Amino acid sequence: MKENYCLQAALVCLGMLCHSQAFAPERRGHLRPSFHGHHEKGKEGQVLQRSKRGWVWNQFFVIEEYTGPDPVLVGRLHSDIDSGDGNIKYILSGEGAGTIFVIDDKSGNIHATKTLDREERAQYTLMAQAVDRDTNRPLEPPSEFIVKVQDINDNPPEFLHETYHANVPERSNVGTSVIQVTASDADDPTYGNSAKLVYSILEGQPYFSVEAQTGIIRTALPNMDREAKEEYHVVIQAKDMGGHMGGLSGTTKVTITLTDVNDNPPKFPQSVYQMSVSEAAVPGEEVGRVKAKDPDIGENGLVTYNIVDGDGMESFEITTDYETQEGVIKLKKPVDFETKRAYSLKVEAANVHIDPKFISNGPFKDTVTVKIAVEDADEPPMFLAPSYIHEVQENAAAGTVVGRVHAKDPDAANSPIRYSIDRHTDLDRFFTINPEDGFIKTTKPLDREETAWLNITVFAAEIHNRHQEAKVPVAIRVLDVNDNPPKFAAPYEGFICESDQTKPLSNQPIVTISADDKDDTANGPRFIFSLPPEIIHNPNFTVRDNRDNTAGVYARRGGFSRQKQDLYLLPIVISDGGIPPMSSTNTLTIKVCGCDVNGALLSCNAEAYILNAGLSTGALIAILACIVILLGKDCFIWGFQLMLFSYVKINTRFCLLGVFIKSPTTLMIRFPIKLV
Repeated sequence: MKENYCLQAALVCLGMLCHSQAFAPERRGHLRPSFHGHHEKGKEGQVLQRSKRGWVWNQFFVIEEYTGPDPVLVGRLHSDIDSGDGNIKYILSGEGAGTIFVIDDKSGNIHATKTLDREERAQYTLMAQAVDRDTNRPLEPPSEFIVKVQDINDNPPEFLHETYHANVPERSNVGTSVIQVTASDADDPTYGNSAKLVYSILEGQPYFSVEAQTGIIRTALPNMDREAKEEYHVVIQAKDMGGHMGGLSGTTKVTITLTDVNDNPPKFPQSVYQMSVSEAAVPGEEVGRVKAKDPDIGENGLVTYNIVDGDGMESFEITTDYETQEGVIKLKKPVDFETKRAYSLKVEAANVHIDPKFISNGPFKDTVTVKIAVEDADEPPMFLAPSYIHEVQENAAAGTVVGRVHAKDPDAANSPIRYSIDRHTDLDRFFTINPEDGFIKTTKPLDREETAWLNITVFAAEIHNRHQEAKVPVAIRVLDVNDNPPKFAAPYEGFICESDQTKPLSNQPIVTISADDKDDTANGPRFIFSLPPEIIHNPNFTVRDNRDNTAGVYARRGGFSRQKQDLYLLPIVISDGGIPPMSSTNTLTIKVCGCDVNGALLSCNAEAYILNAGLSTGALIAILACIVILLGKDCFIWGFQLMLFSYVKINTRFCLLGVFIKSPTTLMIRFPIKLV
């Protein structure tokens, strides 16, 4: 007995020292079994191993996407008690057994019958069994093993985004990080180089570069100037297989915008500005404007102006118009033509925000000379009235004279005057003025209902000195003509109760109507209401003018029935009080409705009302149940095919309320069905 134990231990040690030989597949699969007992070499060349009491298997491998004509041999199951007489039956179970993987129950050979894709499934877990063919008695303990789908490079890299957008300041140093682009590869990152990506730049040199391993894009040239070129288009490639030949690749586009920095000083476009000012000008009056150009944008292009020298520093001042980036020169104190006829100013334009990194590009300022001539005083023209009011009818033809303005030159020279309209006050150009005599005329028909008053400004300027001008406000009243017919003041609608012929007519109107007129009150009320001549003897309805700009609509008979006719359209003629009068025909809709004994409307339509309840069937049933509980003995529920009925007490009478649940989101109410 002791010798047997020693022999077994020696065999185990010998087996552990043996090197496992890899299985050479018929197609593309192979087996790597592990050893725990003893082993034998199979007919196909693979090493088959078996523990003393059971199998322990390493993984089988099948290369994905195999498209050969024959099934792929994955490996072979074998028991060391298999003598080759066919008495042992090999059984395969587990994931894909019988569909993807099949086994020859005599030889133990396992084949893959379908093309596999690692990206869909990376491995399969199977169970191996060896049983007696006749009795199905297990000859080996069941053993679990894994078939791994071995990756091939069949997926190109894909970037997270098709396009990227990035900004980088102009003048950035070489190597400044712009943006990182990232790609992924669906292949197995743990096997080979199928998912090992290398980034490269296809378009965008020599301005930018990309780090091969990280995908970080960096600037490659110094002093890139936004003012020269603002936007760059870069194409980045990600290639697998470590970037080697045969690898698959993907690309993405990156739009890189250079953002502005203050690297340009302001510059005046000319060295001297010529201006003039009248000795009659008052302090604060604008003399002229200067502007320095700065190609930078935003706050980097902001410029401020100052007077730094000149003999006019006491008489003039300058302010900065930040909207137009101009320097506005204004009169600081009065000037006298007889005392001094010309002034000279030195104006400086300087950047507001200076970047210390670019101070060497400075100085960030520029100067210009401004020469100002003082003009002898010449009084402007004077209008004979401080303002004018004219009238014109709204239907006046183009060219109709509206009125006249008149001005004269108070100077002894009595310079001729020329008139013009300030077009900022007449944007629609309704009027024109004779420049010589000041007569104002219309250029197109006017509409009082759109604008009842038009206010314009008229200029009068000396013909020899356009700077000498005066202005006067002119108010033009547009007189009304009767050009708009009256209409219903509201979208009226009438309702009349069903009744029999014997019921007396009500002396109350079905509806009281009134009218509106866009014209002036002189051409509007009083309104007259009537039926058209062709239906003046309408058998159903009549109109009674109340002589207060309203009218009542009355029924001429009883016995209206919804079954015969549930809707009537009644044309009503409305005339205004203009000369000549205008009229229009308006249609009143009158509905026949079901009413209770007191004349209260119950329903104006015999059809069911469909309401989108937006509630589940259960919620609707719960709501109706609550109603029944609240109403108590006066209600009952009867259900058939999801149809619910309930008595609801309305105005001391009972009416039958039919509620139909057509769908979980649609509630159809038939109301009323019958009065009781």
